Amino acid sequence: MQTRLARLLAAAAISAGLLASTAAVASGAVGLGSASAVGQPIARQAVLRSGCPTGVGLDASLAVQEDAMLCLINEAREGYGLPPLSPSPPLRESALEKNRDLVRCNEFSHTACGREFTFWIRETGYMAPECWRVGENLAWGVDGSGTVDSIFRAWMHSPAHRENILGDFAETGIDLRVGQLGGLTGVHIWTQHFGSHC
Repeated sequence: MQTRLARLLAAAAISAGLLASTAAVASGAVGLGSASAVGQPIARQAVLRSGCPTGVGLDASLAVQEDAMLCLINEAREGYGLPPLSPSPPLRESALEKNRDLVRCNEFSHTACGREFTFWIRETGYMAPECWRVGENLAWGVDGSGTVDSIFRAWMHSPAHRENILGDFAETGIDLRVGQLGGLTGVHIWTQHFGSHC
């Protein structure tokens, strides 16, 4: 019975644990919603070469898991003929701070702790130029549903998250945190921030 309950919780974590949001802005007005389309194809799946590490477990270091996620995301983009996303220190910092908010306020939301999703991206200075575009993917999972492969597959099967991954972005920052969320312990909480400047 406990094993079955654990599987049900893991499945619920994936189905309930995804959020995506994007904003395309030139003058500072931000639109926040479940996600906005960025005009990339969503009907076909990219064919991946599987050059990325597979089977990266929950016991791997957080940095190894984050690197594996970036590899999978860039491989997916390549499969659609898109350029890879470059790591961005400011977006990495904003993703890290967003994850801290999710845990500190125990709130899985783009507006955790009462801040709009662009708050930490703005705080790092990423949005200082006149023209920018930013987006955010969030996910969480427990046990097997929190692995790199599971979260990546869930994001790619969700149109809003896939649109961010395949969107008109040049840079990204990814943070993985393990903590308590919604009364569960050992939750793997993923934040990915996307960005580009005109």
